[in-house]
Amino acid sequence: MEFTGTSEYISTKDLSVAVNAAINLEKPLLVKGEPGTGKTELARQIAKSLKLEIIEWSIKSTTKAQQGLYEYDAVTRLRDSQLNKDKIDNISNYIKKGKIWSSFETESRSVLLIDEIDKADIEFPNDLLQELDKMEFYVYETGDVIKAKKRPIVIITSNNEKELPEAFLRRCFFHYIKFPDFDTLTKIVNVHFPDIKKNLLDSALKIFFEIRDVQGLKKKPSTSEALDWIKLLLVEDLGPLDLKEGKNDILPKLHGALIKNEQDIHLFEKLVFMSRSEN
Repeated sequence: MEFTGTSEYISTKDLSVAVNAAINLEKPLLVKGEPGTGKTELARQIAKSLKLEIIEWSIKSTTKAQQGLYEYDAVTRLRDSQLNKDKIDNISNYIKKGKIWSSFETESRSVLLIDEIDKADIEFPNDLLQELDKMEFYVYETGDVIKAKKRPIVIITSNNEKELPEAFLRRCFFHYIKFPDFDTLTKIVNVHFPDIKKNLLDSALKIFFEIRDVQGLKKKPSTSEALDWIKLLLVEDLGPLDLKEGKNDILPKLHGALIKNEQDIHLFEKLVFMSRSEN
């Protein structure tokens, strides 16, 4: 069971090493990186490559660790008791299984994705230490102990928006996805758009990296946004010489796919003004 990437996902050597190390150590793989660098897609492609089911748990600011295990609907049970419904005697009728529970129940090994863990409360990761360590948890309402039939491959992603607790980090294998360089991004684009002409791709990526390198940019465009922009270029049938409006323009055509806030737009407008003043 080894991951080396797929036809749809370019995995660097160090990323493949990290994935396989986490699998062999049976530790969660914590993947950090800029938004849009393919962290979530990595988990999906690991599942596809290894022919495993994937169970995705998308974390929000209000998500609690308990929800990943189960939720007990006491309100509905109380209402049903007032209506004299027979099913109230079976508490399990009011227990909703969470994503972790679901991953523990699969007959064969699965991939459990805990996506964007840094969105949750700071105590969220610590509340899962026992369950991820022992691969079991206790259901207080029924007295059952739920144990994983097959230990899932756990992939945890973070956009690095906040620090994670040290106790949690000690239990993970860590990998930081660096933003792809020119050659790697070229390979990624070719996977998605195999028929793109080399001169268009080279020109587009040159402009893309020039934008990312601008000092003071509030939000640098991501890999996924580069793919969106290049898709638009192909739809509009633009050539390498058509990418910019004029000689003095810094921003390319269809830059709304790359620049997503007015502060950065104003920054580029200022750079254009300064460039014209110097000329």
